[in-house]
Amino acid sequence: METPNKSQKRNRIIYWIFTIWMALGMVSTAIVQLMKNKDELANFTNLGYPAYLMTIIGLWKLLGVIAVLIPKRPLLKEWAYAGFFFVMSGAFISHLIIGDPLGRTFPALLLLLLVIISWYFRPADRKISTTDY
Repeated sequence: METPNKSQKRNRIIYWIFTIWMALGMVSTAIVQLMKNKDELANFTNLGYPAYLMTIIGLWKLLGVIAVLIPKRPLLKEWAYAGFFFVMSGAFISHLIIGDPLGRTFPALLLLLLVIISWYFRPADRKISTTDY
């Protein structure tokens, strides 16, 4: 049986591994979107979305990564995780709806899973408590 400290340490390690991986994924895709990369632009238009949405989503991804990584501000972190969840689940579902192959759908699914795992394993000091309202 694991002791609480061992379990907390394991959870903290899991949290940071998945959070850093998520942050790198969000930042890299945000940069590609903000630069209007031609492949990403083709991907967006193939999904039926306007090109200007790339700028909005790219900017919000960068701000979301900052919110998740900075200390304190648990309510802001919850909003960032919610935004990441909506954007990545929307991307995944959009790819499924138009019948994209797994190779084009997998990156959105991977980022969605990273968001969920990072959120689930976040330490207590990064969660909202009833005194945070």
